[in-house]
Amino acid sequence: AYIVEKIIPEIEILIESIYETLKNGGRLFYIGSGTSGRLGILDASECPPTFGVPHELVVGIIAGGDTAIRKAVENAEDDTVAAEAACDALTIGPDDCLIAVGASGRTPYTIATVIRARQKGALTIGISNNPDTRLLSVADISICLDTGAEALAGSTRLAAGTAQKICLNLLSTQVMVMLGRVKNGLMSEMVPRNEKLRHRKTEIDQALS
Repeated sequence: AYIVEKIIPEIEILIESIYETLKNGGRLFYIGSGTSGRLGILDASECPPTFGVPHELVVGIIAGGDTAIRKAVENAEDDTVAAEAACDALTIGPDDCLIAVGASGRTPYTIATVIRARQKGALTIGISNNPDTRLLSVADISICLDTGAEALAGSTRLAAGTAQKICLNLLSTQVMVMLGRVKNGLMSEMVPRNEKLRHRKTEIDQALS
């Protein structure tokens, strides 16, 4: 959390860029492999129920496809052809923004997607936990969450993944605030899909009335 806090001014720049994209009718994509890909999908999947936005507005992409959400897919992070195909299939273009997340900043799949998205005219953002990486250099805008060595060597689901989760939460939440999907710190546009949420929605509406 401290590492993220230190670069809040840089994160604010990302937020402004993402906000402008969505305000003007574009879409937001997260791309990553392994833990980074799963965190992007998690953040994307929580935007519709939390903020009442369409599912196609914020989309998560993971190397290896949906199977990789639950199980590791061998060599998926090295498949640059699949990366380009995923970008093309989603018709990522000049109205859109793609956030590429990678702890090492060297993953071929993630880098290839950024390059393809830039070729298509999309705004690209790179987030890495290592400084001076290729991922950061190929993106239009980039930030480094320099969390250093892991307590369990090489296990980036720990410090790196935690910092990524905090960062993505900050980005999506503040952008949705700016888009008017939050009022007075309350989930005013929340989609009540069960009894608990229907009760919460009633309380929110009463508080805002």
